[in-house]
Parts: sequence; structure tokens; C-alpha cells
Amino acid sequence: MTQSVMGSINNGGGAIQLPVIDVSNFGAEVGKQMLDAATNFGFLYISTTGTGFTEELVNRHFQLSQKLFALPDAEKEAYRIDHSNQGWVGMQAEILDPKSQRTGDFKQGFNMGEFRDGKPQKPLPSVLEERLEDLAKFEAKCQQLCGRILDLLALGLEVEEPGFFSSRHTQPSGCTVRLLHYPAIPDESDYQPEVDIRAGAHSDYGSITLLFQRPCQPGLEIRTSDNTWAPVPVIPDGYTVSTTFPPILVNIGDLLSYWTNGMLKSTVHRVVFPRDAKRGGEDRYSIVYFCHPGDDTQLVPVPSRLVAEHTLDEGAQVGHGGGATSERAITAQEHLLNRLQATYEFRGSSASGGGVKV
Repeated sequence: MTQSVMGSINNGGGAIQLPVIDVSNFGAEVGKQMLDAATNFGFLYISTTGTGFTEELVNRHFQLSQKLFALPDAEKEAYRIDHSNQGWVGMQAEILDPKSQRTGDFKQGFNMGEFRDGKPQKPLPSVLEERLEDLAKFEAKCQQLCGRILDLLALGLEVEEPGFFSSRHTQPSGCTVRLLHYPAIPDESDYQPEVDIRAGAHSDYGSITLLFQRPCQPGLEIRTSDNTWAPVPVIPDGYTVSTTFPPILVNIGDLLSYWTNGMLKSTVHRVVFPRDAKRGGEDRYSIVYFCHPGDDTQLVPVPSRLVAEHTLDEGAQVGHGGGATSERAITAQEHLLNRLQATYEFRGSSASGGGVKV
């Protein structure tokens, strides 16, 4: 089942039109619908029906996230992010669009790597350690849903090898669950609404990304083909499954774009403060699952006639990684490390924030 979403592509600032796809039906038709969205927009909604996610499970994770970010910074500091890409990222420590931003992003985050045998790879704050079973269950369902989405994309691409993508998403990998908190900006800050931003313009690094959001906490925008910004509603017009449990937003990452020689679109996106809110608006929380192939997976050409026949426009770039034209196929881990290096500098003060007074 595919639902149409009301709206237009940045027509006078209006919301972009994206399909809502029900992945409980597995077949070539659904694969083609997903491929169409992935090649045209790089984004699509997944109805929560048949995904295994319940509103209760997702709500519990948002409650955990609120408890985590309410902790004093001094307590979170013990879990500062490091070269493993796991841990706490403090306010304004990340600058996703350094060419355009005067300060770091107005957010804080916490990265958790993949669970192994139901256990995290690194110690977690007590508020998370107390709910390891829930965290492991959530991550496992993310993995399962991503596998289904990847298999549907392979169907749409008419890939010759069944399970080409999903079978290469093994452990260890760069898969990450990221909790995010975008706080409201206090009145006494020197926040500049025309300049400052919650998350700078960027594309994601992996194969696909799952985004879980809260009703009434908008802010995501994507860059359209005419190089303008279009808002993406948390719950699109016409979505009838639930008014309190938003559909899961899915986007294509640089790696999958690279892997398909740019046929699948890794779209640049950002998070802004609500445009109709007074100053910094209200807090926004989101949960992101970044899906990556196994570290040693070689990004060899996809055995697909459609991919082989796809040609890039002159001067076009595949994601932010370039085309798959090197003498040796790079690995998924090399691809991720290259992208992380462009975003982070792991210095002693990197997780503590700085810049604009908030």
C-alpha cells in the first residue's frame, strides 16, 4: 500500500510531497515504488504498520532520551564521544555545515554502536544501562526493518543476486542508534534566527537512515532539485494510520548512493528552528538509526542492469564520496571513516561545545 502525501515541492515554502510505503507487503511493485522515491527524492515515509515497532516501544525510547539529556553535563562528560563514534556529543560540538555556519549545531546527541549478544560495546550512563533489554530490542527491530527495506530496493533495482544489500550488512559495522536533543534557545542568548541552525546541511554517511520523530516537533528540511529548501512534515497530510505515532522517515545515505553509482539519491538535509515560533521554539527530540554494511564489505559494482545503464550528469557527485571509479573497491569502514573525518575533530574540547552563548 502506498499513500499519497498532500503538498508540493517547496511551492511557496510548502511541504514536499513524499510517498508513504507499507513494507508489510513484500514484492516487486513495492520495490519499484521504493526505488522511485529513492531516485527522485532520496527520502520516503514507512508506515509503522507491519514494521514491528509499537508506539509504546518508541515512546519508551523518547522517555529514556529525555532522562539522559536532563543529566548534568559533568555526568555525561564521562561518556564523551571518541574515535569509535560512540558516546555523548555536547551542545554545538558538531558542525555539519562549516562553510555556512557561524557556530556549531544547536543540539546534543548520544551515539550507541551496535549491540552484540544484547550488550552494548561501551559502557552507558545508568539511565540507559537500566533499560538494556529495551535498547537491544529497539536496535534489533531497526536492523530487521533496514534489511527489509534494502531487499525491497534490490527488487526495485532488479539486482541479480538475491539479498545483495542485506546479506552484506553484517557485524562488526558502523550501525549506530543516535539519540538527539535540540533544546529551545533561551531569551538571553545571542541567537540569530536567520543564521543559526539546529543541524547544518549534510547528507548521511551510511546505506539508509531511519528517523523517529515526535508529533508537533517539526524542523527537518530537504534540499530540492531546484536548490531550495522544503520542509518535511512529521506526520504528512493524508496519513490515516495514527495522529500520535508518526510514520518512520527513511533516507538514502552516501554509501548506498556510491554503491549504485549515484542512481539512488543521497539528499542533503538540515534541521531548522520552527519558522513560526518565538525565538528558539520548543525542544525537539528525535531518534536516528544509521544503517551500515559490515566493516570489511567491499563496495563492488551492484549486479544490476539498471545500475550498469545509469550514467551521471557531467560534473555530478555521488553523495559526498565520489563515483565508484577507483582501482580498488573501498570498504564500508573506509567509506565511513572518510566521512567522519570530514565532520569531527576528536580533540579534548570537542564534546564540550562553544560558540554562541546559550
